Amino acid sequence: MADITALQEAVLALSDDDYARFKRWFSEVDWEKWDRRIEEDSAEGTLDRLIAEAL
Repeated sequence: MADITALQEAVLALSDDDYARFKRWFSEVDWEKWDRRIEEDSAEGTLDRLIAEAL
């Protein structure tokens, strides 16, 4: 928990420009993780039921 608190404090201390850069970077990382999860779920057939419902 201390690591997260330190990270939160560091983010809050960023300048506006650095915060914007960090936010863009974090958003890209988040979307990459999301994309990987969708690919894994698709490969495992987890999404098949949802696809069938949509069709």
